[in-house]
Amino acid sequence: MPEGPGSTDAWFAEVEQTVQFYDLDPMEVVWHGNYAKYFEVARCALLDRIGYNYGEMKASGYAWPVIDLHVRYLQPTVFGQTIVVRAEIVEWEHRLKLQYAIRDKATGQRLTKGTTMQVAVNLETRLMCLQSPPVLFERLGVTPSW
Repeated sequence: MPEGPGSTDAWFAEVEQTVQFYDLDPMEVVWHGNYAKYFEVARCALLDRIGYNYGEMKASGYAWPVIDLHVRYLQPTVFGQTIVVRAEIVEWEHRLKLQYAIRDKATGQRLTKGTTMQVAVNLETRLMCLQSPPVLFERLGVTPSW
């Protein structure tokens, strides 16, 4: 079982989802734009896990907009399929970079992978921060290297 903040074992979350009919495109596979939604659900679970969800971000004086999203489709995802979406923090000092993997629950086959990048923006000044704010390091239980 993963440990609490300060342990990189706590820097991931997995969520299960069953692919719904409304997520499909005319070719009967998940429409490409819905992968961003799947990533978001896993990202929110991860942020809850480290104690720094979007409400807590706002309360701490920062917004964390997604500035980059990359998706690599490996295999189609189809109606009724149960998937496991994993989000993991891989960078945090100057930006928050998460990597994602979507796997078929039954077979473990990797279906999709991707990354998102978020940066801290000071809500008062609306300026992007060049380093992640101290609150992120506190929630991760780490000391910045700078």
